[in-house]
Amino acid sequence: MTGIVPAPISADYPDRAPFALDTDTRFVATGEGAAAVARTFAAFARVSTGFELPVVEGSGGADAAASDISFVIAAGEAPDDAPLGEAEGYTLESGSDGVRLAADTPAGLFRASQSLRQLLPAEIERTDAAKPPADGWLVPAASVADAPRFAYRGSMLDVARHFFPVEDVLDHIDRIALLKLNVLHLHLTDDQGWRLQIDSWPELTGIGASTSTGGDGGGFYTKDDYRRIVEYAAERFVTVVPEIDLPGHTNAALSAYPELNCDGVAPRPYEGIEVGFSSLCATPERAEVTDRFLADVLGEVADLTPGPWLHVGGDESLATSEADYLDLVRRITAAGAATGKTVVGWHEMGASRELPAGTVGQYWDFVAPREDAAPLTTSFVEQGGSVILSPADVAYLDMKYPDDPDGPLGTKLGQLWADGPTTLEEAYGWEPTSIVPGLAESDILGIEAPVWTETISTSPDLEFMVFPRIAAIAEIAWSPAPSDDAPTSDRPVVEGGARDVEDFHARLAALGTHLDALGVSYRKVGGVPWVG
Repeated sequence: MTGIVPAPISADYPDRAPFALDTDTRFVATGEGAAAVARTFAAFARVSTGFELPVVEGSGGADAAASDISFVIAAGEAPDDAPLGEAEGYTLESGSDGVRLAADTPAGLFRASQSLRQLLPAEIERTDAAKPPADGWLVPAASVADAPRFAYRGSMLDVARHFFPVEDVLDHIDRIALLKLNVLHLHLTDDQGWRLQIDSWPELTGIGASTSTGGDGGGFYTKDDYRRIVEYAAERFVTVVPEIDLPGHTNAALSAYPELNCDGVAPRPYEGIEVGFSSLCATPERAEVTDRFLADVLGEVADLTPGPWLHVGGDESLATSEADYLDLVRRITAAGAATGKTVVGWHEMGASRELPAGTVGQYWDFVAPREDAAPLTTSFVEQGGSVILSPADVAYLDMKYPDDPDGPLGTKLGQLWADGPTTLEEAYGWEPTSIVPGLAESDILGIEAPVWTETISTSPDLEFMVFPRIAAIAEIAWSPAPSDDAPTSDRPVVEGGARDVEDFHARLAALGTHLDALGVSYRKVGGVPWVG
């Protein structure tokens, strides 16, 4: 069973002898940054194989033996006909004479290593010394050329409704990296909890982190915890985007600091699931403290975050008048831009015509936009920005799966509000350029799959909701636009070129063997030829 998720631009598997990874295998690294990628992959592969897998300096692969894997960074190695090939493109060649991974950049080389990871036997994922596969650690003969369609390919994890410990976040990073996602958007604050240490406002975690949805207990990341997450992600070429949700979704902050409330009275901590009832105060009497709060908090978060983006929320501020909302958005985005970061906000922020240059909008409405969602989204482009697409009825991973032959879901997990339940095929069957009228492909920064955690409180439950639909979103974000003559889904979501669902199912089944070896809890939806 051979295949890579997300689908490469081209992949050929000739009927030739495979490569055998064995005790003689070295990782031969050539070019600036290649050794670091090779070391990361070697550290991963040593655990399950028990092999030494030394990383040595090379000269482009000519000095590599048939038992070696070459990691090469050099100009012109990535596919030259893909717009993002230079940034993250790669080639992979494997056979009995060795394996060669090549790219123009370390990021591209890392993406190549994740394709190699999927081509190796699933036992490579074991976190202890695995019994070798019956045929050995074989990589099929392959010739792959690949590059992403979109630059931003994200997974959003809500750690505010329920808190997830650092180790759970690191596991999630490793699993999204396998699918060539390159952004982890952390939803760090909401009505139910504040999850990041802020030195200048210590009660945000002293009080604001003490609760979660359902009263399960809270938690927060110290600055060292957050740095650890950022560093682990960077080793896998994943950028962390922190979100401080403003001006609504702020009950945790308001409960910690009475002076942020218009009446000077702190509300009770919140453990429910309603939205839209909280807001920062826009009155002149509270302007100084509110602006100081914004500058301090966004400044500290930006200082902790090496990536270019800072998400400031902006959604569901239903308790704020239109005039106050626009005033607060102006002040929030100005404070965000003052940190030197590119500001990101949910599409409602497009109501403002005073957004900082380059502000990115994140669309979360449906595949058929409702009310004013489309013009709010195109407003970001009109003001010089771009758009991330996260249509809730196909990309929100906390939507329930439907019942299938494997049995009903039968748990508390998941929601239905976004036209749920959502099938795997619906998550796979939409085309980004067909969602928001007037939005060109060049206006789309990328795609993101959020998972909101009102009903999710443990890592196994998180995995069960995320997989396998996140693989569908990853393929939409990475793989080429589908051709018009590809076989269509039984339930196409939007018009336009359809995707080859049968081929996706086959490759997903191969990925499933890796998830099994990892011990990932995932939903074995019907229609996919899962193994075992």
